[in-house]
Amino acid sequence: MLIKKRQRDSAEIPSSSLADIAFLLLIFFLLVTTIDVDTGIGLVLPPAPQENQQPPPIKERNILNILVNEEGLVLMDEEPTPVGQVKTKVKEFIDNNGQNPELSDSPEDAVISIKTSRQTPYSIYIDMFDEVVGAYAELRNAAAQAEFGVNYSALEEDSPAQEKIADMYPKQISIAEPDPGEGE
Repeated sequence: MLIKKRQRDSAEIPSSSLADIAFLLLIFFLLVTTIDVDTGIGLVLPPAPQENQQPPPIKERNILNILVNEEGLVLMDEEPTPVGQVKTKVKEFIDNNGQNPELSDSPEDAVISIKTSRQTPYSIYIDMFDEVVGAYAELRNAAAQAEFGVNYSALEEDSPAQEKIADMYPKQISIAEPDPGEGE
């Protein structure tokens, strides 16, 4: 006697609620995921000068010239400087208070002038700019610690204490028009 094997139905996974589960997972991931938004470089521009207004006179010693050339070399007052030393030199320049005759008279008078060429590597420029802004942040934090016992960022926004520290170390950064590149 021949015994026939019964054919079994293939096992199936019920897929009726699969679309619902996929939709719920999609909503979950959309809610939980954070999306980083590039904000760019945050600068507060000074007000536009009047038409016939001349720029105020600035002593040459109160200007720190920073040039980032097309090879990515940082020159501070025509002296090659590694990007890692920019913050230290900027802090020394700003916080001189007239002691060294080659550096600024005071933090209120110090101006950082940044100039690039059109072929300057963007990453070098950003690293150098971060160092300059970091120098101001460190000077303001030190002054806020000395005056109020807290970091500058911990002071209440637009408070008299924060304004006092900002007036002690005003960010005076001049970004010059880039040199024209080759073929322009």
